Amino acid sequence: MCVCRVSLLVVCVLSVTMGQQARGGQGSRGNAAADIPVLPYKQVDWPTPPTSVAGVPAGPWNFIQVASVAVTARGTILVLHRGAHPIMEFESNGTFVRAWGDGMFSEGKVGAIPEAHWTAEKSHYSAVYGPAGCTSCGAHSVRVDPQGNIWVIDAPGHVVYKMNPEGQEIMRLGAKGIAGTGPNTFNLPTDVAFARNGDVYISDGYGSARVVKYSRDGKFLVQWGNRGKSPGEFGLPHNLVIDAQSRVYVTDRDNQRIEIFDSDGKFLSQWTGTGGVSGLAITKDQRIWTGAILRDLDGKILGRLPGAMGGHGVAVTDSGDVYIAQLSGVVQKFVKP
Repeated sequence: MCVCRVSLLVVCVLSVTMGQQARGGQGSRGNAAADIPVLPYKQVDWPTPPTSVAGVPAGPWNFIQVASVAVTARGTILVLHRGAHPIMEFESNGTFVRAWGDGMFSEGKVGAIPEAHWTAEKSHYSAVYGPAGCTSCGAHSVRVDPQGNIWVIDAPGHVVYKMNPEGQEIMRLGAKGIAGTGPNTFNLPTDVAFARNGDVYISDGYGSARVVKYSRDGKFLVQWGNRGKSPGEFGLPHNLVIDAQSRVYVTDRDNQRIEIFDSDGKFLSQWTGTGGVSGLAITKDQRIWTGAILRDLDGKILGRLPGAMGGHGVAVTDSGDVYIAQLSGVVQKFVKP
């Protein structure tokens, strides 16, 4: 993996469940977790456990670390985890459908740089490859665009794959194994989101600190952001979503805030004091799950899921069911009774 092996990359494997310091946006809206109303959701066991050849239960699924979840156009659920068969598809009722993706993701294993070695202008994360790495550890995010195409992020591989609904690659952004901050390279990207006009936004978050915008056919349009703590800067842009007005919401996990931009990167506002949120998901009625906490588009907290941690990724169905990816190796599903 050439020179980029020593480039500053990211940690996918730790501190992502530090998640929700359950405080509100806009600075003055701080709330202790106990003060946040619990939403009328119920956690259910999911997915259906596998069975042995004898037809009896065979224990839980061997998810290594669940990095992300997504809902397909068919209503099935994609589970992205860091192990063999890294992309698994299930019916919403938990029935297994199929799995694929072996060999797709890099073996980069990333971890935090000790605080004693931090510098203000550089990433706080670094990576190791090869035998010291691990299978599919590059798996970081899975999303489904409005046309039903499946997108996955290989973070230490510096590449974003677009697949058709059948799982066949149809486009690639970035150059696998080559780190950079140009229009056609990434340095440990973290997530992808889609505007209604088809534009694609990539958070290039661990080794870099920017958001990159492309057209629907992969043409570079614009980028913004650099490392820092001021408005419009990032410590770690980890997840992002786009609302119906084409505003871009980015969770800046290391700076414990969510920043909002217009479609071309102009800073609009921020929700501070959110805690180290990792996962974002926007609902059909234009509300945003920030981990296990639901907010309106002004950042006001509307409630929280019962007993849920923040998680590394979040997905929501049109009917409102919520799935949270946990690096502990489970997927939590919450439904309204």
